[in-house]
Formats: sequence, structure tokens, C-alpha cells
Amino acid sequence: MRVVYPFTAIVGQERMKRALILNAVDTRIGGVLIRGERGTAKSTAARALAALLPQVQIVGDCRFACDPNKPDTWCTECRERYDNGEKLPTRIVRTPFIDLPVSATEDRVVGTLDIEKAIRKGERHFEPGILASANRGLLYIDEVNLLDDHVVDILLDSAAMGMNFVEREGISFNHPARFILVGTMNPEEGELRPQLLDRFGLSVEIHGIRTSRERVAIMERHLAFEQDAAKFRQDWMEKEEELSKKIDDARNLVDAVTYTSRDLLAIAGLTSSMNVEGHRADLVILKAARAQAAFEGRIKINEMDIALVAELALLHRMKGGPMQMSEMDADELHEKIEKLVGYKKPGENEDDAGPPSQKKETPQKKV
Repeated sequence: MRVVYPFTAIVGQERMKRALILNAVDTRIGGVLIRGERGTAKSTAARALAALLPQVQIVGDCRFACDPNKPDTWCTECRERYDNGEKLPTRIVRTPFIDLPVSATEDRVVGTLDIEKAIRKGERHFEPGILASANRGLLYIDEVNLLDDHVVDILLDSAAMGMNFVEREGISFNHPARFILVGTMNPEEGELRPQLLDRFGLSVEIHGIRTSRERVAIMERHLAFEQDAAKFRQDWMEKEEELSKKIDDARNLVDAVTYTSRDLLAIAGLTSSMNVEGHRADLVILKAARAQAAFEGRIKINEMDIALVAELALLHRMKGGPMQMSEMDADELHEKIEKLVGYKKPGENEDDAGPPSQKKETPQKKV
């Protein structure tokens, strides 16, 4: 088995890693688009994330890896078997990593219904596609800007709904399609249409690291990995397992994370003041802020959560798109967001919501 480079060994690129982790905590955020020049660890990070994610429990013999603990998300086959009184077996599997080829067609992605067999024998036969393989895992699309727009639309629809619906000639079939959607692209090779950009929950613009010390660390780590990949991964295993457990705990906590009307007003005020069109950004910021809070072990979001995730949710939704936003450094955007959100400085009161690095918080009990 190929040894995957450890996620925790990736040098820098904190915004990219944060966006990936938040989608791992809550797939309902809607995926992440990573835009950047060649050689900036885009594909490495996606593969590394899938390798450290917690194992998942599935219906043992299901072709779609249904979650036995969530009957409302079961595929058509599992529902019918359960309704007929059959006990569904379970097993634990690794989180799948699915690499979508740029040449993928609609049928290859969503799957196909055998109409001929349905007409002749009265049997419904569904041939699973890539969405079935990606359920409960990570779906990676390299050079997403070169993929057919219609296929991208289907992928984003499935990521948003968490289900794949296929209907042909009055025959229908559905199965869960909950996955972490990661798209990468080099802007020099062409842009995505604004409508598709908006469908990605989060977006991050990355560049090569400029500081000499970090570039040296990148070289040293990659040389060590090439020399003995298994040993290198083992050296980082403690940190990998620590992050994996933190993501797993956050997944169990995220639905219990609360927010106030003041938080909603802060989000709405932020998006309206920055002239963001539509309402998808508001929802994405709220979901991502809850995931950020859960990742830090809290059951209530604060202004800093909103500020941290807003830059990831707004970069590709500003009027003029990423091309116009490239003139504004991400750090400048972050400063502007902090001012608009207006989180209080540490020490102003007991309910201070300042940066976690400057404020000690009482650990919350997991719900």
C-alpha cells in the first residue's frame, strides 16, 4: 500500500488546512476550492486529509456505504431490506479517497439505471457511479476548472443535498452521497464560471512559501519522506492520531454548537457590507463557524470563529471574483473582516470572545 505524506507534516498553508479540516468536521459546508500555483501541496493535502480521517461504520454489504445509525440517509436497497425485516450487518472501514478524472461523464459520476432489464424482467438494476464510491469519504477533483460545467454542477448539487437521485423513464433510485468535496485548480489554466465558484462552500488562494526557513523545512521533510516513507509517517503518527481524534470529537459535537441572534446579525452585517450577492455565503459562514467552534471543543460560536471562516467563505464571492480579490492580500481581507465583525479585545469583560491564543477557556463537556 502506498504511504501517504502526513497532513500534520505539511509546512505552512494554514488557511488551506483549516478549510479542509472544517469540511471534514461538517461535510454540509459544501466543499473547498483550492486555487494556487503549481507545487503548493494542493493534492498532497487532499490525500493526506483522507488518510488521517477517522474510520467509519457502514452497512457491511451495502454498495453505497450507508451509515447504519442514520436510517433517514439509507439508499433504496437498504431501506427495502430493512422494511422486509432483514437485519443489516455492519463493519468498520477506512475513509475512502476518490480521485475524479477530468474526462468523467455524467453517467460515470451519478451511475446508470438499466432500463432494458426493467422493461423485460421488471427488475430495477442500478450500476453505481463515482458518487456512490465517494459516500462517507473524500472526493478529489484536480483541475476542476477543466471539468465539464454540467458535471461540476451535479457534483456540487450532490455535495449540498447529501443524496444522489437518479431517474430514468419513470424508474428512480437514490443513495446517500455525503462526501468532502475538494477541488483544486491553477488559475493560469482558466477560471470557473462565477455560478460554479459560488457553489463551493469555502475557497482558499495559496502561493508558494516565501520565507527561507520554511522552504528549508519543506525540503528536509520531503527528502526524509522519500528516503523512508514508512518511518517518516510513523514519526508523525502521534500528531496524526491526535488530529484525527480531534476531528472525530468535533463531528460528534458540531450539531450541539449554538449561536445567538447577535451572531446571525454579525454574519448578515458582514456579508451585506462587503456587497456579497445571494445568501449562500451567510449560511456557509454559520456552518463553518459552528465547525470551527466544535473543532476547538466549544458548544458556542464567537466572533473570532466568524472572522476566521469568513475569509474562506467570501474570497471567491466578492464582486469581481477572485481575479479582483487577488489585488487584496488575504491578510488585508482578514483585517477588514475582523473590524467589521468587531470582536472584543481580551480582558474587556468576562464574555470576551478574543483569539483563542490569548484567552483561556473552560473546557466544555461533550454533548
